[in-house]
Amino acid sequence: MSHRALILGAMATGVTEIEGLLEGDDILATARAVEAFGATVERLGEGRWRVTGRGGFKQPAGVIDCGNAGTGVRLLMGAAAGYPITVTFDGDASLRKRPMKRVTEPLDIMGATVEFLDQPDRLPVRLTGGSPLFERTFELDVPSAQVKSAMLLAGLNAQGGVSVIEPERSRDHSERMLEAFGADITVYEAGPRRQILIPVDGGEPYEGELRDQPHTIVLERSKLTGTAVAVPGDPSSAAFPLAAGLVVPGSAVTVVGVMLNPLRTGLFETWREMGADLTVSNRRMAGGEEVGDVTARHSALKGVVVPPERAAAMIDEYPILAATAAFAEGATVMRGIGEMRVKERDRIALMAAGLTACGVRVEEEAEGFTVFGGLVGGGATVTTRGDHRIAMSHLVLGLAADAAVTVDEPGMIATSFPGFVELMRGLEADIAASE
Repeated sequence: MSHRALILGAMATGVTEIEGLLEGDDILATARAVEAFGATVERLGEGRWRVTGRGGFKQPAGVIDCGNAGTGVRLLMGAAAGYPITVTFDGDASLRKRPMKRVTEPLDIMGATVEFLDQPDRLPVRLTGGSPLFERTFELDVPSAQVKSAMLLAGLNAQGGVSVIEPERSRDHSERMLEAFGADITVYEAGPRRQILIPVDGGEPYEGELRDQPHTIVLERSKLTGTAVAVPGDPSSAAFPLAAGLVVPGSAVTVVGVMLNPLRTGLFETWREMGADLTVSNRRMAGGEEVGDVTARHSALKGVVVPPERAAAMIDEYPILAATAAFAEGATVMRGIGEMRVKERDRIALMAAGLTACGVRVEEEAEGFTVFGGLVGGGATVTTRGDHRIAMSHLVLGLAADAAVTVDEPGMIATSFPGFVELMRGLEADIAASE
């Protein structure tokens, strides 16, 4: 939501006031990018930012460096594709290894010109926008909020807009925020629909059999107007202190103001199925999203089979789920999550290796893995390859393991969760820099 607030604010005309912006390295990279595209970006205080947009992106002076921000670069490419500018996008060594064709191919179909400058499907990418882009309908093979969002942002400047059909719903922050900025957007929910049949002989129409309607988003070409955006607490970040509350004996942790969008709470649902004492209080609305205060208490967890269709609602949370599953009784089976292999790193392989080093039995598959809970010895130094979620997940694991767990390259945690170590120490976690 922080990425989207900055980007839409820059595409809009007028002032966008943002409260609760996540000030991680990834978000700061996006803030610098939209400033390079011509918006005025001001930090007013902790989490408080103002973006003054001028109705579109201008030609930037240099390369747009997105650092480690996969969401940032893919959404920015979608946004930039609709303007008569030529932009080179790049990132750090980790981001350069992540696939980009899933976004660039649809943009090419819409009329943008894309050139990979080093190797196919990888950054750096030179993109020349089409103005306007062609109207298109895209049917996604897999649910992806990043791809969908890039298409919608491009569709703002397409001749007749854009339609995106998903096999199942992915997180819908872009749709909600586009509407708040004044976009003409309609969402058709998946499910059965009536089929009205009209006889060829001109007789009375009659209702035929029900047929499935896919989840479809239709966006008309639109002009955006600056607005106020309140960014609620991120469920992905909240997961780490809540997980610590579940696995450390005698613990109870409450995280205030967590987003409860049902497309983001798959982890909470899974934890409850595992027997977690997880409660929500003080439900309320903030920034168009339901939020609440989530409390996790130490619980005797049991292994479960996570439905593969839940992956879209928790793809970033599988590493911390795997860490909590290490303390559960029995096996926790996670399948249909091949997307994890093309995140910042191959998160399936990294979690499997880290857990194994800590004495946890893991069976790895092409599209998932199974964690067999039991005694967690710990005492290992875990290779994170600079992945922030792998690092935080194993640090939480170490809080309840028999021996301390050490992670390498902890500096990357700041990409998504600045202040993680300080926050956890405030909960009396013993986390310290190693000698």
